[in-house]
Amino acid sequence: MPLSTRMRCAKLARIIGVLLVAAALAACSTVKLAYNNLPELSYWWLDAYLDFDDSQTPKVRDELAHLLSWHRQNELPRVLGVLQEAQALAPSDVTAAEACRMADQIRERLLAAVEHAEPAGTELALSLTDAQLQQLERKYAKNNAEYRKEWLDRSATHVQEKRYEKFLDRLEDFYGRLAPQQRDLVRRQVAQSVFDPRMADAERRQRQQEALALLRGFNVAKPPAEEARAAIHAYVMRVAEPPPGLWREHQQALLREGCSNLAALHNSTSTSQREQAVRRLQAYQDDLRQLVAVR
Repeated sequence: MPLSTRMRCAKLARIIGVLLVAAALAACSTVKLAYNNLPELSYWWLDAYLDFDDSQTPKVRDELAHLLSWHRQNELPRVLGVLQEAQALAPSDVTAAEACRMADQIRERLLAAVEHAEPAGTELALSLTDAQLQQLERKYAKNNAEYRKEWLDRSATHVQEKRYEKFLDRLEDFYGRLAPQQRDLVRRQVAQSVFDPRMADAERRQRQQEALALLRGFNVAKPPAEEARAAIHAYVMRVAEPPPGLWREHQQALLREGCSNLAALHNSTSTSQREQAVRRLQAYQDDLRQLVAVR
């Protein structure tokens, strides 16, 4: 599966919600440095949302370090297995179902990291002050304004071109330069996509409001840790598995589309492009093995 340079080098950590850190690893030439610095990078990412106080900072740093250690020992070998499976598929044509199975395995690894982070995330959530929740609300507002500028205040043509360039960058990073007919295929896929930035914006705003309401409720009621953790887990699962409705249908349609598009593009690749994909996947595995070996 193609992994973009941005994902491989900059988005080594996925944070689901604001309090829960999921370390989602891929590889790049600087992966060892970036992965080993993930606790520090994640700390500053979270601090921009919550503005930690002096009592929270050492706890957050310690928990992020523990999460990385757990992820290195328990999750990197599983991610390595996913890459090995992808490498075995790369020389041949693939089906949309096979592409979706890869996506499902990646999702499972992300959710495993989130679940492991829940106890520490719950402790932090119960310690947040009114001022920190106001900071969180301001950060959400800033993110929403940036999203609007990038996706909603642009013409449909501009949005399509932006998505096309992003997909092209990812695909050519993985397969090498695409042929003109392959680029045309990607353009058609983007033009026919069901992606709706306004629906995505409405959903993210709703989830933000749910998170704020949840955290403010903790601030007032001070529930027991297990009760708070159950509420956080339910929130995370609503994000990961939306309840029946238009957004769930849209998400499922996007997933089916993505799997189908990836399979169609892969099946159009030449022998040399597939060989490039195999080399990429082998390089990812080599980096992961070195990271796993670190103690």
